[in-house]
Amino acid sequence: MPDRLSLLTARDLQMSLASAVRERRRLHRLSRRALALDSTVPPPTIKRFETTGEISLRQFLLLWQCVDRLDRIAALCNPPQARPKSIDDVLADDVTSP
Repeated sequence: MPDRLSLLTARDLQMSLASAVRERRRLHRLSRRALALDSTVPPPTIKRFETTGEISLRQFLLLWQCVDRLDRIAALCNPPQARPKSIDDVLADDVTSP
């Protein structure tokens, strides 16, 4: 079970994702209108997302694929790698690594 104690809230993450999309949109020199044409997400929805963090998952993915790679989001579905519990685990990994 994942550690449930975190200072990060769902709202914080929503705003971080909105900021990431906005920054990448600007980096690609896309207006909201141009991004809307590429993504099929209406410009008012993009504006609302960038200012409030609120959007459907599908619309977020449509935006993300226009400004970044979807495989980065898909990687969130992979189980996390086990962390070493002792120095012996770290040393064992060094021995088995190519």
